[in-house]
Amino acid sequence: MMLNTLTRKDQLEHMQEVDYDIVVIGGGITGAGIALDASKRGMKVALVEMQDFAEGTSSRSTKLVHGGLRYLKQFQVGVVRETGLERAIVYENGPHVTTPEWMLLPFHKGGTFGHFTTSIGLRVYDMLAEVKKNERRRMLSVDQVLEKEPLVRRDGLKGGGYYVEYKTDDARMTIEVMKRAAEFGADPVNHVKANAFVYDKGKIVGIRAEDQLDGTEYQLLGRRVINATGPWVDDVRSHDPEAKKGKKQLQLSKGVHIVFDQNDFPLGQAVYFDAESDGRMIFAIPRSGKTYVGTTDTFYNRDEKEMPAVTSEDRHYLLDAANHMFPGLDLTDSSIESTWAGFRPLILEEGKDPSDISRKDEIWEADSNLITIAGGKLTGYRHMAEEIVDLVARRLESDYGLKFKPSDTKHQPISGGDVGGSDKFETYVQQMTVRAPSFGLTEEDGREIAGKYGSNTDIIFEIAGNLKDTAADRYGLPPAVHAQVLYSIQHEMVYKPTDYFVRRSSDMYFSIEKVNRYRDGVMGLMSSMLGWDEETRLRYEAELDRSYLEATRPVVEK
Repeated sequence: MMLNTLTRKDQLEHMQEVDYDIVVIGGGITGAGIALDASKRGMKVALVEMQDFAEGTSSRSTKLVHGGLRYLKQFQVGVVRETGLERAIVYENGPHVTTPEWMLLPFHKGGTFGHFTTSIGLRVYDMLAEVKKNERRRMLSVDQVLEKEPLVRRDGLKGGGYYVEYKTDDARMTIEVMKRAAEFGADPVNHVKANAFVYDKGKIVGIRAEDQLDGTEYQLLGRRVINATGPWVDDVRSHDPEAKKGKKQLQLSKGVHIVFDQNDFPLGQAVYFDAESDGRMIFAIPRSGKTYVGTTDTFYNRDEKEMPAVTSEDRHYLLDAANHMFPGLDLTDSSIESTWAGFRPLILEEGKDPSDISRKDEIWEADSNLITIAGGKLTGYRHMAEEIVDLVARRLESDYGLKFKPSDTKHQPISGGDVGGSDKFETYVQQMTVRAPSFGLTEEDGREIAGKYGSNTDIIFEIAGNLKDTAADRYGLPPAVHAQVLYSIQHEMVYKPTDYFVRRSSDMYFSIEKVNRYRDGVMGLMSSMLGWDEETRLRYEAELDRSYLEATRPVVEK
């Protein structure tokens, strides 16, 4: 089943009639991974997400699939090994949403790392993560560090390490995993909130849910319900008396990132460095003509129903860190083009600072049969899904005599990843770049679309070819943008302009000028396609305005 907004209501009606093996609550990367793993084994899977897919935390990360080098300092060897091994798997299965990125780790006099500790740390990292030979760490002299990135602070510079991480588009990775799950028969739907559990003899056998777009209520039945809601894990558990008895709970941490135009911050090389104020490790990463810096890590004890705001304090912490490492830039608050903030749903460990709490995932099983997964990292989503679906498979075999195939996602490309492997991806992009003009697109359009959508590029080209020269006439949108919006509605369950601008395109973070240029055209196209009335249009326009302000304006801490 495609994630088609135009048939979304029909899908919900159909879902009421199915007896599912698993009902997943939560449409971030963890829920998407569970849906893919389970559906490929032959399980019947429903998934509901109260917001848009990836809206909660899976679009607000540092946008790296990485092994967590800093966790070696905390001796979290298991986390480093597991996520390090998963990096390569995630990359191979989706090279259009994940890209190798050489990371420079400069070390200065008095810093956390020196030559010896950096060399040993990176060597251990290479061994734990079984890093490919051509991606293993290198040690650099002072001159080599400055050759890689001349903006790095020279005062006290003693050298650097050079190693590979993987850059990703977290929201697009989530939607591509979700689309592949749908191809295997899963029924995912966004903007549907699970409000209550359905019980039979004290055991949970489904959920009651409400469509957040029109208020319609649905009942979805399943042999097991999985709570994969990230920051909302405890809120969901609070609706079940048995799950509430669990001793463990979440501690939310807030992470903030700030974005600059390359004209203001012309970084050519990703850099991983110490913040002068507290020694916390910070990333500065070039991407799509921008440079972004992050992240903060502070406890967040307010209402998790609202995403956290980026405060002036957050912005200035990161500005100070960037200006100390790159002293010639003189970055100011007015230099910041956009921002984002998200939660880390950590498992509470009393007495520990946010950065010291383990990122290990845990599975909690209540007597009511509710299964909850908490903690974990974006990088480890596939392994986490395998672990929890293994548990469900054992329970369904024991309780119902059902048997399912073992997990088989290690070499399963996600949607868009069918390009013949990562080593053939660039050739594929070149081929599609040359083909683009025959569909009314420029070669630049073709390269951008192929790099973003991978093997789904043909579908977008076909949509663009059917538009020909009419796109700009009606909505003021170039064919490439028009085609991508249509694709997002017909194949990625986009309903609101924020769904498109924030999570399907990332324009709100990395191309704010496109939001300004195309917002009216996108609003007009979506309104026409989805049949909004005037009240609905005004509501979504106001929502887009709020999202824009959140991304571009600081909040003064009260």
